[in-house]
Amino acid sequence: MFWENQFKTEIALPPQGNRLDGGVAIITGANSGLGFECAKQMLQAGLSHLIMGVRSMNRGQEAANRLRAVASKAIVDVWDIDMENYSSIRSFVDRCGSALGRIDFVILNAGLAAASFTKSQAGHELDIQVNYLSTVLLTTLMLPVLKTKGPLPTGRAPRLTAVSSATARNVKFVNRDERPLLPSFDDTTITPWDAADRYGVSKLLGQLTIERIAERYIDPSDVVLTLVEPGWVRSTGLNQGLPWALRCVLHGVLQIAGRPIDQGAATYFDAVVLQDEHSHGSYIMNCKPAP
Repeated sequence: MFWENQFKTEIALPPQGNRLDGGVAIITGANSGLGFECAKQMLQAGLSHLIMGVRSMNRGQEAANRLRAVASKAIVDVWDIDMENYSSIRSFVDRCGSALGRIDFVILNAGLAAASFTKSQAGHELDIQVNYLSTVLLTTLMLPVLKTKGPLPTGRAPRLTAVSSATARNVKFVNRDERPLLPSFDDTTITPWDAADRYGVSKLLGQLTIERIAERYIDPSDVVLTLVEPGWVRSTGLNQGLPWALRCVLHGVLQIAGRPIDQGAATYFDAVVLQDEHSHGSYIMNCKPAP
């Protein structure tokens, strides 16, 4: 699968005929990496209003200035959201509901790969906190807000996609039989720390939960809910928390096997703009629903 995805599959960049004029998009983690690149592609396609959900307002404003240079007529706002803080997530969603009359696209891109066992502000292991618990909370709270905004002037239902990872396919998940499950991630005497496995498990849990939410609770005529897998991409910043030596090794490998960042971001664009309601509940890989 890795060879097929990384060396034999080329992701098409967003077609120039797809215009997003009048559209409103929310992208978390939009100040760098894939989130920033996708924001740029959507603005180049005529997006009228971009909400950048970021943890660092300073870095967010710097990124917003670069994006405004791409599309001077668009509104680019920077809003605070801390994926370790439940109150921050709730406040962000409340603001979306009250301040925005229309929301076309939501891309939940914010995520991390912790280099060592660390607990979040909420007391949970950091990967599980950000990639699973907080992403699912943000998804769950955003869905009724999106439902109230539709149907959109385009006649389409709003789109929400959460970023997943093919690493979810290959995890050992050594604590899968622990009960209760979630606390076992917070105790290294129960679940020894394995950075690569923990990242994959955090994505797997998010994928299973969001797929179930789509299947049981969300009608695609109200919101089209998907997961997107961008592939292994160069220059995303995801590995910045890893030790220096490992970062150097991964950098070398990514230069050979990694997708260009514009192709990785194009998978996001595809998931929220080009996929139709038949993709609802799907895991989108290489721009098509995948097992």
